[in-house]
Amino acid sequence: MSNNSNRNWKTTLHEIIYEADTPAGKLFDIVLLITIIASIVLVMLESVKHIDSNYHDVLNISEWIITILFSLEYIARIITVKKPFKYIFSFYGIIDLLSTIPKYISLIVGGVHALAALRALRLLRVFRILKLGRYLGASNSLIAALKASRAKISVFLFAVVIVAIILGTIMYMVEGEENGFTNIPKSVYWCIVTLTTVGFGDIAPQTPLGQFIASLVMILGYGIIAVPTGIVSAEYAQHNKPKTKEEDIHLNTQSCPNCSASKHKDHAGFCYNCGYKLNNE
Repeated sequence: MSNNSNRNWKTTLHEIIYEADTPAGKLFDIVLLITIIASIVLVMLESVKHIDSNYHDVLNISEWIITILFSLEYIARIITVKKPFKYIFSFYGIIDLLSTIPKYISLIVGGVHALAALRALRLLRVFRILKLGRYLGASNSLIAALKASRAKISVFLFAVVIVAIILGTIMYMVEGEENGFTNIPKSVYWCIVTLTTVGFGDIAPQTPLGQFIASLVMILGYGIIAVPTGIVSAEYAQHNKPKTKEEDIHLNTQSCPNCSASKHKDHAGFCYNCGYKLNNE
């Protein structure tokens, strides 16, 4: 009897935490999203000095309450799955851990609690909660295009680095230390800033020849910015397929209690990955 009751409360808790198809699951996820947003706002407010000086205790206590709630949620996620390490080392598992530990580490190392802003990554769950999977086709095509373009873009970036080193060295020779180009690395830094059209203005050429070279670098920068865009656009057009049919899109949020696999078909009774029975009524 105890084994059955133990299995029942774990199954119920798993449905609430990992799935958004039930009223309890939806409520849990909505409350979780609100709590995440509140925790991010608290971290941001604490970084404002005059707000922190007036409400430090309130902000600190609120952060600790949210951190403890996140810790309990993290533990609950671990104990409700049959393979906890599968969750711990998953993408969301790592994000959940990183969003929880900064406040604890801040007890030893000051200022680290600001890393709690990583909790913003937990908002990615909104796609599953609000069932926005049907709108992710374009992002998947873009990711595929970026992956297909990585070799071309890598070669291009390598060429840009070589150009920046050469032009930076030339500017060092032309301008010299008296005009702010004190060494080659700093001159290369100036070249990269100019090529990317950022233009901080902390270093500027003073000689006519240096200004002429800088003008060429600026013009070259516009062309350099356009090249990666063209590469990705070409790959995107090649990989962009017709939109998936409505009936081929599955909005099931079922997560396997055994292996934590998701993206099951609607009304699926068993996990496609390990064959474990899903928590269907």
